[in-house]
This record gives sequence, structure tokens and C-alpha cells, in this order.
Amino acid sequence: MTVPVWRALPNFLRDAHQSLVDAGEAAGGRVVRLGFGVSSPYLVTDPDHVRQVLQDRATNYPRGDDTALWRSVRKLVGDGILAEGDTWLASRKTLAPLFRRGRIDVMVDTMAKAIDEATDRLDGAAEAGRVVDIGAELSRLVCAAIMRVFFDSRVSVDDALRIMAAQEEIVTSMAPRLLAPFTPWWIPMPGDRRFHRAVQTIDGILLPVLRAAVQQPGDGDDVLSTLARAQRDGQPLSERQMRDDLVSMVAVTTETSYVVLTWLWPVLANHPDVAERLYAEVDQVVGAGPVRAEHLRQLTYTQLVLNELLRLYPAGWIVPRRASAPDVLGGVRIERGATVILSPYATQRMRAYWGPTAESFDPERFAPDRHEVETARRNAYYPFGLGMHRCLGEHLFNVEALLIVATLVSRFRFALTDPTVPAPRVAASLRPRRQVELTLSRRDHAVPGRSN
Repeated sequence: MTVPVWRALPNFLRDAHQSLVDAGEAAGGRVVRLGFGVSSPYLVTDPDHVRQVLQDRATNYPRGDDTALWRSVRKLVGDGILAEGDTWLASRKTLAPLFRRGRIDVMVDTMAKAIDEATDRLDGAAEAGRVVDIGAELSRLVCAAIMRVFFDSRVSVDDALRIMAAQEEIVTSMAPRLLAPFTPWWIPMPGDRRFHRAVQTIDGILLPVLRAAVQQPGDGDDVLSTLARAQRDGQPLSERQMRDDLVSMVAVTTETSYVVLTWLWPVLANHPDVAERLYAEVDQVVGAGPVRAEHLRQLTYTQLVLNELLRLYPAGWIVPRRASAPDVLGGVRIERGATVILSPYATQRMRAYWGPTAESFDPERFAPDRHEVETARRNAYYPFGLGMHRCLGEHLFNVEALLIVATLVSRFRFALTDPTVPAPRVAASLRPRRQVELTLSRRDHAVPGRSN
């Protein structure tokens, strides 16, 4: 079979995200080589091929430490739950119980209370008519919930915000290497110094906390107690591996929620019909609040909105893999050592799988009676990955996002300073190219017990 080559470099440099969508559409979902000059990775967009790479033949397609993304990520998170092989398996076995649906569900009211209390600070901004950076505010709400539930408040919200600011530096400083993916790491590039400084900041916060937990391991089921207990119980965990797992857990439990939810507000500004249905449901289910665990299963339209938000704005927009042995994928021979690129952003926007309205925001496409639901089951929808490396935090995101959205919507109306949906910037996760700024106005609910 002749393998099509998409002359990708100029388009990739101009608009990396859309260029992958265009390449997938032009190839009709076939495996296509991206002409980057010095190398030509394979782009995989067809759902069946995605399943083969990430699930059916996953052992043949490891992350590959020498791909631009994972090479950089590994310098942050090292060898732990984001690694491969035995190290990954040991870390996942230790940490996966923290993400059990039953454990998360028991903690919902604790998370809801933390989010509600953290939201109080926005009352002052609303009263003063002050412009807020909603991404920064979402970071604070996420930290308030996650540090209490996953870290037993051993990491303060202020320190957690410093960690998230350092993560922001890390994922954005990686842009030059993502745009020049075959540049050797030993060649200095713009952003490298910011990357290393940010890693040092995170270590400076987390290592003392980790060492204190090892000295006095608790009996709780938070991340630090779990790691300390594993070492005490004879598992051969070095401080480095515990550090790597701890850094990974901070990223896994915070990154997706605030990054994805930052996109929601400009989307709602451009889809007032969606916004009004969202407000109507929250008013009916939650009223003046506060949000509680029993409300979540009733927020069915809100969940559809989140599903569609994840489709168009998946945090993990690009997923590189390295073929460890020759393979044939969709009739195309993949040579050993070849780079294979998958992109939820591309597959989830392609008309071949989502119809002519693929790039339109339509939460109803996830309604039970719509055919897109079946499409999603065929792996055209994989914002949390597939197979053995599927993200542990998927249920956590759905719970946390529902709590945050319902809390904010029950208490405020929003007006964006710039109502256009921003373009994405090149970074390790899908971030808006500019800050999303808005003003808030408090809502008056005729419900006893709360004035807003």
C-alpha cells in the first residue's frame, strides 16, 4: 500500500492542532506520514487503528523516552506511574486504589464543601466588578478540593498553587521542543531554563513533605500515607520513585480539571442556548446550593456539556508512541523504531467520525438516543486514553468538574472581556493561547439559607 505523505511542517508550525485535523481528513483516516523534513512520523486517526496502538498491541507501542513529549515529561515525573513496564505496574498497583469509584464517591461531599468555601473569595470580585482570570481561579478551586482529599491537607493550598504555576511553566516551556521534536535534548532550546527552574520549585515543595510522611506515616488513604506505608511494608520504593509518583499524582489530580474547564466559559459565551439549559438544570437540581453528592446523578445535561467539552478540548491533545517492533497498521508497514502520533484532538474533530458538524459544540450528540454515542464507543472518543494506560483520574474529573461547574453556575453569571473562543497554544496540554478573563455578577436565589 502506498503511504500518503502530508507535507506537514509549515502547517504544523503555523497551527499545530488544526494541521493534525487537516492531515487526518485529507488522508480519509488512513495512516499518513507527516513530512517534518528530518523525520516523518506516522499519524494515526482511525478509531480502529487507535485501539490497536493503545490497547490491542500496546506493548509494541510504548511511550518512547526519546519522543519530544515523553522525553520532557520524564524529566519532570521520572519513573513511576507514568513510566512503562515493571516500574509502572508497581506504581499503578500502589496508587490505583486511591482512584476507586467507591472511594471518590465517599469523598464527594468533602470535595464539594472545599470547593464551596474556596468559591466564597469570588464574592468580593463580583461585588467590585473586578475582572478575574478564570483559569487561575479554577486552579484554586481544584487545589482546595484535591489537597484535602488526596493529600490530607499536608500540602497547603498556597503551595499547591505554586506547584500548579510551576506545572504551567513546564508545559508551556516545552513548546519549542514539541515544534522541533527531533532536536536532541543536549542542544539548548528556548524554554529549557524555565523548565528546569519549575522542576526545582516542585521538588522544593514536595520533597520535604514526602520525607516528613516517611518519618511519620499515617494510617489514612491519602497519597503520601499510601506511599510511605508501601515502603514500610517492604516494597522496594526508593525516595526517587516515591518522589516521581508524588509529582505524577499532583499533576494527574489537578491538571486536566482546570485546563479543560478553562475552555468552558468562552464556549458558553458563544452558545447561549447551551448556557441557558445548563443554568436551568443547575437551578432545578441545586438551587442556591451548596452542591451535594446526591445532586450529581441528576446533572445529566451538565454531564453532556462536559463530555462535549472533552471532545473538542481534550487536555492530552497529542499522544506519541514508538514502535518497538515492525508492525502493519491499516495496511501500512510500520518499521521498528518509528514514531507513531495519535491525537484525540484530531480524531475527535474529524467529520469522518462525527459528521458534518464535527467542529460544532453540541452536547446533545452524547444524548443516549444519538448515534454519536455509538461512535464514541468505537474509540473515536478517547480524551482519557485507552488500554492499560487509560487515565486513573477519569472518574475523579467527572465528579470534580460537575461540582465546580454546578457551584459556579449556582452562584454567578459571567461576562467575558473577550467573548471569542481563544485559539489553543502549543504546550504539553491543551491550553488557551490567552488568558480567559471575565467579570461575575452574583445571582439572587429565593431559597432560604443563602443570599446568592
